[in-house]
Amino acid sequence: MSNFSRTAAIDVGNDSLKSLFGRLESELYIPNVIARDKADRPIIGIEELDSKDPIDELHIKVHSPALQENNAIYRVGKLASKVPNATELDPGSDKSEEDQTLVMLFTALALDAVSEENKKHFNRSNDIVDANYTLGTGLPLREVKQGKDASFRAKLLGSVHQIEFLVTPKYRGLKVNIRFNEVKVYPEGFAAFINLVMDNQLNIVNKDLIHKRLLIQDIGGLSTDIAVVQDSHVDDDKAQGFNLGVSEALEDIREEIRMKHGVELDSRRDVVEIITKKNDRNHIMVKGSRTSVHDIVDRILLDLAKKQYRHLRNVWQRNSQTEIAYFIGGGSIILKDYIKNLNNSLDGYNIDFFEDEKESIWMMANAYYKLISEYIQKQQKDSEKKQPEKQPEKHMAKQPVKK
Repeated sequence: MSNFSRTAAIDVGNDSLKSLFGRLESELYIPNVIARDKADRPIIGIEELDSKDPIDELHIKVHSPALQENNAIYRVGKLASKVPNATELDPGSDKSEEDQTLVMLFTALALDAVSEENKKHFNRSNDIVDANYTLGTGLPLREVKQGKDASFRAKLLGSVHQIEFLVTPKYRGLKVNIRFNEVKVYPEGFAAFINLVMDNQLNIVNKDLIHKRLLIQDIGGLSTDIAVVQDSHVDDDKAQGFNLGVSEALEDIREEIRMKHGVELDSRRDVVEIITKKNDRNHIMVKGSRTSVHDIVDRILLDLAKKQYRHLRNVWQRNSQTEIAYFIGGGSIILKDYIKNLNNSLDGYNIDFFEDEKESIWMMANAYYKLISEYIQKQQKDSEKKQPEKQPEKHMAKQPVKK
């Protein structure tokens, strides 16, 4: 078996999984939706299956001692969102204790392992791929403060986790055995700060933030974390985690649209697309007619923005010398305009958002990449220091020439 270990940085977000591999030469984005299924998934035009994109047709079986339900078969991502039994993470659930988190993580790793570029890295024999990874990932501050990062890490290390591709384009019949050389689990607030001050080459780029007192409010699907940062350190005692994300609001919007307009949206992802699209934002089609849902969206999201702003105000009051608060995460994109308007009419705090939506959405994956790369770099340097010093070569003294 090869000793090669591939770098993976994976953010299993409540809305979607974002992952970066190797030296940023590969990335994956998968909606965080799964659905239990059967092995012989019916498909029209099976002979055309391999012409489709595997990421749109993920159908897998998962075997892992880390799972509560072992040997289960799932649709994952876009394929799962098409069926009525699709599941998304529920408000109040812990990411570290959900099978769904692990199923998503293993699926992303398996997809990377079977890619063409990794044929030279991972052993492949009889349709079985042996893949080894050094993983950087993260959990909400609240879960890390409860010590759940250690148990989550232990689930992954020391075991073999197998993904079998069933009715999946191009990879049908392949099995991937995943092992971890190392797993680092970072608190999300600290990761966000690292991403703000460090570039992908691990150079400090925002030196003015190093000694600032700042807050980082990460609004996710199921939870919100507020990291309190001073002199480049996250204050564990002052950091706050709340069971308040955008998922419940998205479900409320979805339900009200169903009740008022009789339109069934497949998942929360559909709601996000309606309220964030560039054209015809907050509009849906009802019986072929363009219809506004602005009243529903505004009322529900404004109520959530008020709750988020209340958390910001409470944390800022307890840390009165804060200089700036950054809003990050997918939820901040949805609530940005509402929070800005509230701030302008109320306290006028110094707050900032990331205007580049992709940068905000991929912030955690980028941060985990930087942190795991820094760890690998340090391990390599430590290993080099332990190598015995090379002794100078001894040369034989020249013998006198006999006359």
